[in-house]
Amino acid sequence: MPRPTSWTLVLLVFVLVCCRGAEAESSRRPNQLTPQEVREGWILLFDGQTLFGWRKMSRANWRVEQGAICVDSGSPGLLRTGSQFSDYHLALEFRAEPGTNSGVFVHTSPRPRNPKTDCYEVNIADPDTSPFPTGSLVGRVRGREPPRLDGKWHAMDVVVQNGRVEVRVDGVLITRYEDPRPLGRGYVGLQFNRGAVAFRSVRLKPLGLRPLLDRELSRWRVYPDKPARFQVDSHGVLQVRGGPGQLETRDVFGDFVLRLDVRVNGRGLNSGVFFRCIPGQFWQGYESQIHNGFRGQDRTQPVDCGTGGFYRRQNARCVVADDLEWFTMVLVVTGNHMATWVNGYQVSDWTDRRKPHQNPRRGCRREPGSIALQAHDPSTDLSFRNIQIAELRPRGK
Repeated sequence: MPRPTSWTLVLLVFVLVCCRGAEAESSRRPNQLTPQEVREGWILLFDGQTLFGWRKMSRANWRVEQGAICVDSGSPGLLRTGSQFSDYHLALEFRAEPGTNSGVFVHTSPRPRNPKTDCYEVNIADPDTSPFPTGSLVGRVRGREPPRLDGKWHAMDVVVQNGRVEVRVDGVLITRYEDPRPLGRGYVGLQFNRGAVAFRSVRLKPLGLRPLLDRELSRWRVYPDKPARFQVDSHGVLQVRGGPGQLETRDVFGDFVLRLDVRVNGRGLNSGVFFRCIPGQFWQGYESQIHNGFRGQDRTQPVDCGTGGFYRRQNARCVVADDLEWFTMVLVVTGNHMATWVNGYQVSDWTDRRKPHQNPRRGCRREPGSIALQAHDPSTDLSFRNIQIAELRPRGK
């Protein structure tokens, strides 16, 4: 029996959780990314089945039902992401009955106390029950022509860039706001306050990424005493062959979003993306693994950690990518937390709770370090393209 391809896997996973019947009134298929969206760098914050990658910050009954994140009782508070982000486009769908009070929090602290300082709270509420109806930023600005809650699915888009926040509901601009004291980063949060609310198709595209790769590899350092070969071809694709070896950035990065396309040009080959490395030292950093092997026909049983897992720390929960096909990785690192998405699907979510140490192989390193691409052994044959990075701003305020 042939191995299922990565897109077959993703299709099977998400078709199982699609809302059907009267609920399927949205124009897009819930909880999925198109191949074009994956190429553009979008990632799913909600996989349609589980709350993997999320944290409950209060005793509310957050759960997944029929492909949606649902809540309707308990103490007010947030369900928030494990990762923080700076500049991005957040898109989702929400459904709420009249009288509900909820919200989408961006650049939020884990338990915000004041929406004027701790976050940007995009409200979900009716005009006759709140001074900040749907699409408004609570405590900051009331939106224009807000829609009423009607128990149907509605699309919300929030763009956050360096203190500028823009909110659209069903494609209509509701709020545009510029913060004189911008919040530089934060979590994405979904709020339970009053009434039943559901969310689905929660996806995010990091903005402001800049290229790391050029034809001359001017921002990278090769270890000449190692047998690996690194060369950028006429199409801007980095070819990595042989090994061992590593290609290391000359700059260092602490908290960041890294996006890159990868192709493994053979079966069962091994490589990795190293980060927060000790500059100038060989393979001394955290490693987001590249290995598309899995046991039998079970993609939840990766070989050698699995692509997107953190080597020797956390295995990928699912092998999404396939050898001999281009796939996209997005790595988000903030503080002692790190997560990887492969083709838009989150495969790892790990917090390093070890004691501090300069070497990430021995303990928790928060200090900035270099990024390195690994040439694992003589059989290495990989291609990389569209390597881009954005450093996360300090929290601010």
